[in-house]
Parts: sequence; structure tokens; C-alpha cells
Amino acid sequence: MSERVCDYPRPPALVASEELVRVEALGLVLAETRRSLRVLETFHPPTYYLPPEAVRAELLQPCAGASFCEWKGVARYFDVVRDPGGPGERRLRRAVWTYPEPSEPFAALAGWFAVYPALMEGCWVDGERVIPQPGGFYGGWITTRVEGPFKGDPHHPELV
Repeated sequence: MSERVCDYPRPPALVASEELVRVEALGLVLAETRRSLRVLETFHPPTYYLPPEAVRAELLQPCAGASFCEWKGVARYFDVVRDPGGPGERRLRRAVWTYPEPSEPFAALAGWFAVYPALMEGCWVDGERVIPQPGGFYGGWITTRVEGPFKGDPHHPELV
């Protein structure tokens, strides 16, 4: 069933999903789960939040900086690191984020992780490879299930 992102609400909705979500980074499976939370916000493709037990925490290193969302609160960021400190260290900077203490309407997100699909080797929803939401700040997951236009798309500057 198709979803038009222009019909998503503002403030955003938080919707549970049983779709199979898989994330690969640095040659490894970073996360895989059938239990995620989708944030649906007007003109944004869904952002998938993954439960802590589905994410390989040993690959995450906290990094400096934070951002503020008017709806969810303060986000903290992580690098994805393979072979930390070793000769083959590989790092994806600020590639993952979480809301340790989200606002009350988004309390269910506390400690769950989201990724920037553009920084990953691949993200999939029920076997379909995700197209990253345009724009470096956005973490939306575009599949054939969702219809744009999407915020961040340079072909739709009115949404940027």
C-alpha cells in the first residue's frame, strides 16, 4: 500500500512496524530486526528507529555534538567503527543517532537508534533496498511504498 508523505502529520506520528529492516555498514550487518518504530512527518520519508538489542553496539562510539528536534528533543550521535585503534580502522562519522531522553510524545524512542542511509553500505526494508532521503541532514528511508516529493530534494526547493 502506497503512502503519500504530503499526507503524513505534523507534528510527526510514531508508528510501530514489523517489516524486516536490515542495515549494513563497513562490511558488516550493523542491525537487523522485525521490530522498529517509524517516524512519519509531513514531506519526509519515514525514519526507522531500531531497538538497542537489534544494533551491534560494539560498533558504535559516542561522538561530540548534538542536535535539537522541536518534536523529539536532543539527539546524540555515534560513529560506526570497525577495528578501532587498529591498522585497518574504518569509521563512519556521525552516522547513527539516538534520543536518550526524548520529549513525552516520543518517549518510546528513548535509547533506540536511527541511521543515515546515505552513509551506510545499504539499508533494506522487507528486502527492498532503500534510497536515502536527499540532503545531508535528513535520515529518511525512501522505498516504493512512499510517494514524494520529499523535503531535501533539490528538484523541489520549496521543501528544502
